[in-house]
Amino acid sequence: MILVTGATGNIGSALVKELRTWDAGPVGALTRHAAAAGLPAGVEAVEGDLTRPDSFKAALEGTRSLFLPSRVGPDAHILRAAARAGVEHVVLVSSITVQSHPHLGPAGENLAVERLLRDSGMAWTILRPTQFASNALWWADAVRGRRPVRLAYADVGLPTVHPADIASVARAALTGTGHRGQTYALTGPERITPRRQLAALARVVGRDVPLTEIGREEAHHDLAAFMGDEAAAAILDITGGDLNEELLAVRDTVTRVTGAPARTFGRWAVENAGSFR
Repeated sequence: MILVTGATGNIGSALVKELRTWDAGPVGALTRHAAAAGLPAGVEAVEGDLTRPDSFKAALEGTRSLFLPSRVGPDAHILRAAARAGVEHVVLVSSITVQSHPHLGPAGENLAVERLLRDSGMAWTILRPTQFASNALWWADAVRGRRPVRLAYADVGLPTVHPADIASVARAALTGTGHRGQTYALTGPERITPRRQLAALARVVGRDVPLTEIGREEAHHDLAAFMGDEAAAAILDITGGDLNEELLAVRDTVTRVTGAPARTFGRWAVENAGSFR
């Protein structure tokens, strides 16, 4: 069986659907609330919580491959349990910041999980995506409330990746050959600024979406209120305060691995328009 953890998240939900479409064999979907998960037909709902690995320990028995987002639960415990259960292959979602900003705290934590996986004895594939298109959901309350979206670095473009493309690469790694022992940096097809993202959202909701540009100090205050000082500082560095070529590079990895072009932010906006109306 392939066990998808975070199965109702932005990546996991897309991955579960792809695995069923590709007839990948038995698929389990780990979710905290199995009855409300709305999983595709044929997918086994596994009730459990990544922050409590013992809650899904039984599900690891018989699991051949595991999809795991980094830093959601106690990764060392999860990986030890997977190895003891006989899991053969783990596809881990890490972050591009491991190579672009290794000095940042969250990047160091992701790198530590990557090392745990490499040393686990299981086969591995590591995905390092850049900024998610779904990060735009942070703006949803303001857009729905017709309030200006407050942003620093409104004209800094990053190669934002559609979560479904991360899922497509994960599906290829879980079901195909030649992906074990590989580390894939994942981006979208182009750099796109927050200003252009808001313009795309304005088109799909059919009205103006105002933007208020603010300085880093104000932006830090806004972000730290819900994610803490360290994470806020890291986010501001990687969205405009500390740019480098590793972060800004547009890569063709999605196309090379899946055979399909990377999805645009505009496509994500159309698919998620209801969250902004």
